[in-house]
Amino acid sequence: MAHAPFNAESVSSEQPSGSVRVCVLASGSKGNATYISNGSAAVLVDAGLSGVEIERRLASRGLNPDTLDAILVTHEHSDHIKGVGVLSRRFKLPVYLNRKTEAAASTQLGRLHDRRYFECGTAFRLNRFTFHPFSISHDAEDPAGFTVDCSGKKIGIATDLGIASHVVKAHLSACSLLILEANHDPEMLEYGPYPWPLKQRVSGRTGHLSNEASRDLLESVQHKALSHVILAHLSEVNNTPNHAFSTVIRGITRSNPKIHVACQDESGEIVELI
Repeated sequence: MAHAPFNAESVSSEQPSGSVRVCVLASGSKGNATYISNGSAAVLVDAGLSGVEIERRLASRGLNPDTLDAILVTHEHSDHIKGVGVLSRRFKLPVYLNRKTEAAASTQLGRLHDRRYFECGTAFRLNRFTFHPFSISHDAEDPAGFTVDCSGKKIGIATDLGIASHVVKAHLSACSLLILEANHDPEMLEYGPYPWPLKQRVSGRTGHLSNEASRDLLESVQHKALSHVILAHLSEVNNTPNHAFSTVIRGITRSNPKIHVACQDESGEIVELI
């Protein structure tokens, strides 16, 4: 099978009706943000860079922050919420989060233009999007992954999880596009410069998925209609794009998706699902 690493197909500036666009603006321990649009609404899932940098990343892909309708927050760690408060205030955006995350993040978020609460396990709608938040295993108060349904497409977002539980696998089944954590190479982590307690945290059940764990998760949820997989939240110290790509691709046996690797320092290409 032929797979296309590290890139996405080019898209026109005008979004076709019924299409869904996804762009990972940043991914890694220094900041995370993902843009999703269905042509009539657009959201950010996390905003872990400064507001100015999020705007710059959007502009680099021809995306206008004025078209945003909301920000969704997965959990309270600073690499996921750094720009949430300022963007909410600047563009008058509602922020969707759960109550435990809000309590843990209140000092970092500051005043929000509007807040709307969700609970893991209960779906909610925004314009033509349906979001399904689900619980994940991570060292935060009430961390969430998401699936997003729109126009007959399903997107799965699962980063910052130490294990792939049955709940995670059930939610990530039947996706057209997956944003999937491939955080570290176990050998690089073991022999790398992190102090031992941090190594234990990263590799533990509430830490981050290794390349091998990401491969196994992908193998369990793949299907013929899976068209794109974006490997995300790679460690800049304990992984490389080639390590992640070459490991995870071995789990693809029943589908032929394009494989992309998100990076920390620049926006990924826009992936379009038609």
